[in-house]
Amino acid sequence: MTNSDGESNKNSANEKSVDDICARSLVEGLADNFSSPTDPHSPPIVLSSVWSCDDTGQAAALLNGGLDGYVYQRDGHPNAVQFAAACKALHEAEEVAVTSSGMSAMALAMLSQLKQGDHMLVSDQLYGGSTRLLTGEAQRLGITHTLVDMCNLDAVREAVTDSTGLVVVETVSNPLVRVVDIPALADISHDQGALLLVDNTFATPALCKPLTLGADLVLESVSKLMNGHSDVMLGMLAGRTGQWERVPTALSVWGLASSPLQCWLANRGLSTMHLRIRQCCDNAMAAAKFLCQQSQVKDVQYPGLEDHLDYEISQSVLTNGFGHVVTFQLEGGRDAVDQFIGAGSIPFCPSLGDVMTTMSHPCSTSHRSLTEEQLDSLGLSQGTIRLSIGTESTEYVINCIEAALNA
Repeated sequence: MTNSDGESNKNSANEKSVDDICARSLVEGLADNFSSPTDPHSPPIVLSSVWSCDDTGQAAALLNGGLDGYVYQRDGHPNAVQFAAACKALHEAEEVAVTSSGMSAMALAMLSQLKQGDHMLVSDQLYGGSTRLLTGEAQRLGITHTLVDMCNLDAVREAVTDSTGLVVVETVSNPLVRVVDIPALADISHDQGALLLVDNTFATPALCKPLTLGADLVLESVSKLMNGHSDVMLGMLAGRTGQWERVPTALSVWGLASSPLQCWLANRGLSTMHLRIRQCCDNAMAAAKFLCQQSQVKDVQYPGLEDHLDYEISQSVLTNGFGHVVTFQLEGGRDAVDQFIGAGSIPFCPSLGDVMTTMSHPCSTSHRSLTEEQLDSLGLSQGTIRLSIGTESTEYVINCIEAALNA
């Protein structure tokens, strides 16, 4: 097949598309990770917590990384290695660590890269759990922070200091779906000797590969759209070898490692990620346009809308779509939200990324610890609803939203 310029569209063996990586993630590398003269088409789940060693020398070589293989599940296992290989290809990363959750991936980045006395620059629009970790728990470890609007590059330049070790942002913020200029933030971070960490959960590597835009580290809450079926708790941290020296140790000694079953399920979910995301993005655009026309709705946030604050940046940062999350505000506040939920047409599930369309209410879930003043400063209200758009037919999604609005 050729494109309009007459050039071949066929990818070389080293230049696979997201479609190819996802579709073949279950079978690629099986010979390396699962010893057998023949390869199963679907990988086995290796639940063993420990492996037998021939002697002390072999054990030492395995534990020190001088020999490929396994000793103890917390330090590595075949299912994690296979899933990590797929994530490396998807993110064009040199290194990947698979963790027990998205939050543990965030913790791993902080614990492996920072020490007492270091400073972090933290986006003021992160997921509430991430904010509590990076501001509250980090403070207890002697790591200071500054909250800043990462969409305001001048504010970022003023806030970064010589002691800043890590700048933390989300590709698409939770829940107001602001999109950051990753290349510009990378330049600012690197000018001060800091690393840029990007939480890519709302985008996934199907829509954005932050490492190719200048980021140093990228994390995913695999529990969300990468897996896509609300049956996995898993995270992933990817980066370059130069930042990886302390990652394996921190992963093991802090007990942040993954389980074989979760990795197996995630790899299975990954095999359809590219297909799910296309449908989700198409549905989300239609849902956003529909909501803009409804009298009960006073504000709609979606990066694909031309009046979105970051529409132009989204064109360069996101590819193949604008994501599956649509956030809007209802007239009538909390009472209206409860009526919207009570209609029962859209499940109220305080997470996202399922094949089914679901909704969340940030003020009572992810951002429940914030004061009314803090919520207001972020642009959140008791009437704010975050929709995670699924893979149903577009007509069905619109009908579900309309039924809830009519309630």
